[in-house]
Amino acid sequence: MALPKRKHSKMRRDKSRTHQVLATPEVTKCLQCFAPVRPHQICSSCGYYKGRKVIEIKKKEEKKK
Repeated sequence: MALPKRKHSKMRRDKSRTHQVLATPEVTKCLQCFAPVRPHQICSSCGYYKGRKVIEIKKKEEKKK
């Protein structure tokens, strides 16, 4: 098994790790209910996509006192 001749410095080690970053997910607003939605996805709160109703969302019933 190959072994390195010299130790890599901390700077050199950290430079190689600069590309290992998690990207934050993009978020837009729904055009119908203005809820946060990922792009190219159906809105989970109203069921609209590109201005038209795609799925029917059942709303939770309020608890009766």
